[in-house]
Amino acid sequence: MLTQSQNSDFDITLKHHGGKLGVTGSCHELRINHNGNNHGILIDCGLFQGRDAKDKNGNERKLDIEFPISHLKALILTHTHIDHIGRLPWLLAKGFKQPIYCTPATAELVPLMLDDGLKLQLGLNKGQRERVLALIRKQIKPIPYNQWHRIPLTSTVKSSSSRSSSKSSSSSSPLKTRFSSLYLRFQPAGHILGSAYVEIKLPNNEIIVFSGDLGPSKTPLLPDPTPPKRADLLVIESTYGNKIHDSVETRATRLQQIIERSLEDGGAIIIPAFSVGRTQELLFDIEHLIHHKKIDSKIPIILDSPLANKVTKQYRRFKKLWSKEATTKLNNHRHPLNFEQCIVIESHKEHMKIVNRLKSTAEPCIIVAASGMCAGGRVMNYLEALLPDKRTDIILAGYQAHGTLGRDLQNQEHQVWIDNQPIDVNAQIHTMSGYSAHADQSDLIKFVEGIEEGRKEVVVVHGEDDVRREFERVLETRNYTLR
Repeated sequence: MLTQSQNSDFDITLKHHGGKLGVTGSCHELRINHNGNNHGILIDCGLFQGRDAKDKNGNERKLDIEFPISHLKALILTHTHIDHIGRLPWLLAKGFKQPIYCTPATAELVPLMLDDGLKLQLGLNKGQRERVLALIRKQIKPIPYNQWHRIPLTSTVKSSSSRSSSKSSSSSSPLKTRFSSLYLRFQPAGHILGSAYVEIKLPNNEIIVFSGDLGPSKTPLLPDPTPPKRADLLVIESTYGNKIHDSVETRATRLQQIIERSLEDGGAIIIPAFSVGRTQELLFDIEHLIHHKKIDSKIPIILDSPLANKVTKQYRRFKKLWSKEATTKLNNHRHPLNFEQCIVIESHKEHMKIVNRLKSTAEPCIIVAASGMCAGGRVMNYLEALLPDKRTDIILAGYQAHGTLGRDLQNQEHQVWIDNQPIDVNAQIHTMSGYSAHADQSDLIKFVEGIEEGRKEVVVVHGEDDVRREFERVLETRNYTLR
């Protein structure tokens, strides 16, 4: 996709190295040709997951960075979900040494999120992982929300005196360096802690906006995203561009109903959840139900994810980023992310002890464990042990990518495969879209229509083919120009 700027000295090309035709692997490049020199800014560098992790021949994608990087001036991270940062170690391995810009909260979460991947995907020991993470920390440059930051560009051009010289001497004409700049600003995206959409101001003052992942409106933990005032080109996600989510009130009621029914039958409630975002939203709502005596306060809430526990501590640390509703609870001496019924499981030994105990006793409890798409992590042991039990309830509280176990469960498959073993599914499967950390169609449209100034040309990314096309059609009916 090529967008020609009004400035004759440069033009802009948008390249996609992932996340254009799928929901994972987000990696977009803003390439600026300035006085004949190419400069690039990378926005996210995510891991491919589910069906996206395979090439057209069904083989696993290589994680190696296969695009040129020597012209890149910076990497901008919108947030810390692994499908937006997971290829970062491979980018550094290729020789990327430029600044990595993100919000302060994202800067704290990046090492936590990448540590697991370095251990599981590359088999690195603690010392090796720490060396990689130390390098990443060194390159990270945190920028607070709503603050413009300059990214300098340099171009080597012929000096003005040389332009008047004869053509025959042009090959040896003197050169000079011309400096120009881009400006970067982060604004809250409401997706997860530290998430941001990105405004990039060009030398001619045009503004390109990358939405990253936008959060839904009216969630209780983080404030809603506010659209930018201006966007000449908007690159926007479309994960739920064809759906309308349940309201926050509806999701809490449904969660209460599932818990009540499960308690009557006995058995466990398993909620696969991403360590950052979904887990904290769930804990917030569960604390609300307990506080208002809508569920039994004695039911154990098992948070079985060391990473989620670390991330939750960061949520508590960055309370200034919470919504007014969440802050009010704190002021009333409520602890929505740190209540006494919540039992945190750290060691693998303790984890397996609980799995085996529940398999034999089927006692009621609520388990929150990663990963959110059932594509790995401790939740897999719970599923393997408890899916055959009809008293088990599974709550799928977010997007499930094609090719993941979570998608198979969502499709009500009667048998699934875990560790190459067939597992009968007798558990009851529930999908709750109200817990999605992504904006739905109405929120996405509200974001686009809230932009007041600029050409407002739109590039739709980060969606399955049918969803992306439907959202594009909706935008076209509102007379937006798609690129």
